[in-house]
Amino acid sequence: MPRLSEVIAELDALWPPERAEEWDAVGTVCGDPGAEIARVLFAVDPVQEIAEEAVALGADLIVAHHPLYLRGTTSVAASHFKGRVVHTLIKHDIALHVAHTNADTADPGVSDALAGALDLRVTGPLVPENGLGRICELDHPETLREFAARAAARLPATAQGIRVAGDPDATVRRVAVSGGSGDGLFGAARAAGVDAFLTADLRHHPVSEAVQQTPLGLVDAAHWATEWPWCEQAAAQLDEISDRHGWNLRVHVSKTVTDPWSSHHTSGAPN
Repeated sequence: MPRLSEVIAELDALWPPERAEEWDAVGTVCGDPGAEIARVLFAVDPVQEIAEEAVALGADLIVAHHPLYLRGTTSVAASHFKGRVVHTLIKHDIALHVAHTNADTADPGVSDALAGALDLRVTGPLVPENGLGRICELDHPETLREFAARAAARLPATAQGIRVAGDPDATVRRVAVSGGSGDGLFGAARAAGVDAFLTADLRHHPVSEAVQQTPLGLVDAAHWATEWPWCEQAAAQLDEISDRHGWNLRVHVSKTVTDPWSSHHTSGAPN
């Protein structure tokens, strides 16, 4: 049975912490390096629901994509919701490790998993300088409407669903994808000459300006939904490492929906 330090060394080889953005907070949040690890749970968000799922599962380690403390703290008191997560984990001897922007730019990384979930063929990075995003090709042309329907059918269900900007009947052959917030990559998507760009957290003004400048179709999915496929990819990577070392780890992927939006209502008020 491996020690936490051994498992973390392998995870850091997959997603080197030095590849994280300067503002990011990646790495091990809590956990005894000498503790034995038998069961691992992958999740997008290190929230209380995931901590409790790990307790019920008997997990020794949670590997999360999003940081628990992104901006630092002076207290982990259980009176605060994040402190309560820390108390729950430590009380039950569960370690927490975060791979965030270092997993975004890894190869394979978050956007590779997103492309795989959509059954797209990856041809290269969207931003070669840092490996962010992926340029992909479809097996056969689709309309933007059909491509959005593909995303809706293959990504995990969320209250938001899929939003589209652009001509729904436009032909889509090449697409760019980027898991998580992606409206800062519109320029890269235009420069790549793709027909559509699928990402998350698209804001009104950047989208309004983008559709005025180019026929690029924009497909906006929920942030959590675009990053959850990475959990399955990462779990498979750890499974392979476990087999290679003879660790016999039991690796799980949380299916708990931690997207913060809980419901969606189509507006219909008269203009």
